[in-house]
Amino acid sequence: MRQQGLGLIILALMLGMLLAALDQTIVSTALPTIVSDLGGLERLSWVVTGYLLASTVSTPLWGKLGDQYGRKKLFIGAICIFLAGSALCGLSQNMGQLIAFRAVQGLGGGGLMVLAQAIVGDVVSARERGRYQGFFGAVFAVSSIVGPLLGGLFVDHLSWHWVFYVNLPLGAVALFVIVAVLPGDDTRTKHTIDYAGVVLLGAATSCLVLMATWGGTTYRWTDPVILGLAGAAAVLLAGWVLVARRAKEPVLPLGLFRVRAFAMSSVVGFVVGFGMFGALTYLPLFLQVVHGVSPTLSGVYLLPMMAGMLTLSIVSGQIISKTGKYRFLPIAGTAVATVGMFLLSTLTEGSSLLAMGVYLLVLGVGLGMTMQVLVIVVQNAVSFKDLGVATSGATFFRSIGGSFGVATLGSVFSATLNDDLREVLRGVRLPAGFDPGRVQEDPTVIQRLPRGLAQGFLHVYADAIASVFRVAAPVMCGAFLLSWFIPQARLRETTKAADLGEGLGATSAERSSLAEVERGLVRLADADLRRGYYDRLGALAGLDGIAPQGVWVIARLSGEGWVRAEELAARAEVSREYGRPYVDQLVAVNLVRRSEDGDALCLTEAGEEAAARLLGRACEGLRGLVADWGADPQLERLVERIAPELLGAPADRPS
Repeated sequence: MRQQGLGLIILALMLGMLLAALDQTIVSTALPTIVSDLGGLERLSWVVTGYLLASTVSTPLWGKLGDQYGRKKLFIGAICIFLAGSALCGLSQNMGQLIAFRAVQGLGGGGLMVLAQAIVGDVVSARERGRYQGFFGAVFAVSSIVGPLLGGLFVDHLSWHWVFYVNLPLGAVALFVIVAVLPGDDTRTKHTIDYAGVVLLGAATSCLVLMATWGGTTYRWTDPVILGLAGAAAVLLAGWVLVARRAKEPVLPLGLFRVRAFAMSSVVGFVVGFGMFGALTYLPLFLQVVHGVSPTLSGVYLLPMMAGMLTLSIVSGQIISKTGKYRFLPIAGTAVATVGMFLLSTLTEGSSLLAMGVYLLVLGVGLGMTMQVLVIVVQNAVSFKDLGVATSGATFFRSIGGSFGVATLGSVFSATLNDDLREVLRGVRLPAGFDPGRVQEDPTVIQRLPRGLAQGFLHVYADAIASVFRVAAPVMCGAFLLSWFIPQARLRETTKAADLGEGLGATSAERSSLAEVERGLVRLADADLRRGYYDRLGALAGLDGIAPQGVWVIARLSGEGWVRAEELAARAEVSREYGRPYVDQLVAVNLVRRSEDGDALCLTEAGEEAAARLLGRACEGLRGLVADWGADPQLERLVERIAPELLGAPADRPS
């Protein structure tokens, strides 16, 4: 594929993934304005939960359907669903419509994130994939930082509708490029898709989230509606267990829960998602209602949390890669996050914004030390055959935790707000014609009340939001206690290749076990190529005295016959003049010969033998990196497939 076409495809894929990742966080700073326009404060949490649930539950289907029917068609379908959901969200006239259309948007968003990463493996060679994987990890990092800020900017300078409308032109560009440039994928992988498992697990989760949302607020816990949801969830979960036992490719194999590292990491990940999305949902409300800051500034004040998460995710990955130790990180991270939650529970209407920023930084540092590490723990604990589904399972529980967190904490917020409002309204003289119910429908009316009365309502909102963290703090403390049960084991080599996107994203990439190992292997090889790889490889292959650039030329010419010098220089990303001395050396020792006009190069018989030794040494190195997964024919074929591609990476240049 031509480099220009590949660049357009990568940009389109990154754009699609960015849109889906942004929509996990961009609405947080717009929610207070949306509530003031549409009403329905008690259902605010479902604007976030609807998207998370739909994207999480649909993830396994998108991945397997893409393998089975072609990723290009499925990716186009995901973009269309996402754009339709975005347009309908912007046109919503009430909260019920917005929640329903957010679910549609989430359905498409799950497909965008899953398929975009899979398509990269289809269009990018192994020797370049490590670099592009870093780009996609950066997309998640950028979206986590700028999402709340962009939401505030749109609300302040346009309207909350543009939080959703902005997806339309950007998504249309991605759609056009994918249709025009992305080649069709003829390879197909047959799956026995666990449709029943997906439906049963998704329905059971939805029932439980509805219970958490309505219980104790909209309905009493003993109300038939709540009891009915509990019964339905139990029946659906029992049905899922029965289906999972019989399914050829279960969406979540039951055997994984017998692995202690997976079980403990899943529970801790659930709580981490609970805390992160709970904070992102309700803190903008605190800032905009209690402190009266603009939506844009409320996004700015969330930056310490997001920056702490991003920084410590990077640092944690580096620590694990260098030391091979990981158990202490989730223990320390959940401890720090518990402290952050407790500090946030002390917020009042008199708390300074500086103090809140410090508390958020503490929370972000704790979450950053934990999120990515939990995926690594799971990957390191399971066998090769379960690697792919275990990785997606770990991120599944974090996503579901986010849904439960927003729903449960929303229920706590609504219950506390109602109780405190009744207390404030007792014996208070209200302005003529003022309906106290408007304070719940539109919190911004508080700013227009007489100062004395407004102060009482501000206290009510501050206390209701602090109650969210009073509940979240002991839950996070429970995660801290459970994290002590995560075992430490020798770290597998490919697991050291930490994936920042997997750590920060709320949706799993849904890769197969082989694709998971390949991802790690390619990233490790990419890093190795930047550290004198051809120098070491040449020595191992007996090419002493040959410069690393010359070793690369031998590897690149292997089996290709005559290659034009200009083409070889372009592949190496150097000028022909730069490469000439290294080719001259190879000609002098009879490893390469030139055509009569000097414009083409070809390996001699001795050069082909040297190239075979290089390939053999490269394969040995890759086998060493995957040896800790045990013997498996798939891994051997993987090594044999990507070793020749990796040998074609641009040679090191002398400094």
